[in-house]
Amino acid sequence: MTPGSNIPLPVTRVTVDVSAPVRLDVSGLLLTADGKVRSDDDFIFYNQPSGPGVTYRSGGGTSPDAITVDTAALPPGIEKIVVTASPDAAGQTFQGIEPTATIRNADDTSVLATFTPPRLGTETALVVVEIYLRNGAWKARAVGQGYANGLAGIATDFGVTVEEPAPAPVAPQQPVAPAQPMAPPQPVAPPPAPTLQTPAPAAPPAPPAPAAAPGTGKINLDKGRVSLQKNQTVSLVKGGRPLLSQVKMGLGWEPAFRGKDIDLDASVIAYGPQRNHIDSCYFGKLSIVGGAIKHSGDNLTGEGSGDDEVIVVDLGRLPQEVTGLVFTVNSFSGQKFTEVAKAYCRLIDAASGEELVRFDLTGAEAQTGVMMAKLIRQFSGEWEMTAMGDFVKSRTVRGMVKPAAQAL
Repeated sequence: MTPGSNIPLPVTRVTVDVSAPVRLDVSGLLLTADGKVRSDDDFIFYNQPSGPGVTYRSGGGTSPDAITVDTAALPPGIEKIVVTASPDAAGQTFQGIEPTATIRNADDTSVLATFTPPRLGTETALVVVEIYLRNGAWKARAVGQGYANGLAGIATDFGVTVEEPAPAPVAPQQPVAPAQPMAPPQPVAPPPAPTLQTPAPAAPPAPPAPAAAPGTGKINLDKGRVSLQKNQTVSLVKGGRPLLSQVKMGLGWEPAFRGKDIDLDASVIAYGPQRNHIDSCYFGKLSIVGGAIKHSGDNLTGEGSGDDEVIVVDLGRLPQEVTGLVFTVNSFSGQKFTEVAKAYCRLIDAASGEELVRFDLTGAEAQTGVMMAKLIRQFSGEWEMTAMGDFVKSRTVRGMVKPAAQAL
């Protein structure tokens, strides 16, 4: 398909999956004839995976996210479902990572059509395709309309108010013009927009870390050690090959007040493709998933130089069902992270001892848990590490399972 083209749908249930060289967040919005959602129930995404006639399926990084539409089950008054996509990494554009939408028969997965929006650049979110009702028949249209201001730009166009912290001033939101003429949008009436509660988008990314791959803006390991800022992502690829050897995640901290012990516990939580919790590795369970993940044991004081606790991950031995890892630190004794100094995590090549990636926690909140970093297996098979630094009220890894799943 090309932008603006459409096809009749020969089946009542269709699935739209959207794939790309990087992980994408895919969503669906149910719209009425005036081009607006009715309420927050009409926004379908990973935190709200089902709605009337529309469901979301996570690919977990190993397969594409997908939106399934049952046209026979849609409520009266819903005349269009738009399928959107945005890169999972904060601030990443679609430059060089053009996505492909595949429209399938949801019952037998046969392909009805495919669409790859051409010549993308500064877009950070796309309306990829739409399923719409015309003269009593359901059709699919290739759209490919991009937005340079992410999900907020799309949401506003469809009458959704996304509540988020006010970022630095940006230019008035304007959709990026599609590469080729497309069907004109339906007139949009100006009634007050309903409010949709969505996870607040991450803060604008810090200046890029070194070692960006030429022409892509994607950070990898080719130029040596990478120092990440909060929300930045590095692809664990070196010399064009994914890193699939044994690595160590070292986590360290020091007491903020001299002479005072600080007892923190480092853990890693393993998830499957549906953000389902598989297992947690911590001081009480030092080995999980067949020994592919191992914990060094508990450090009770935080004193001394070097890593306080180390978690060893054999990337090549991880079962295929494991698609996401979130590394956390908790204070079981109840001490807050405002009492911690110099907290960091670093990824090390277990064979050579070389430090590959480092993230220094620069802020602190009066909480007892923090998500330090996540590793996500991509559809291409490579792993990506993202610095997090997100604080949670939890003294144990058990309390981190749900917020960490939502952060994948």
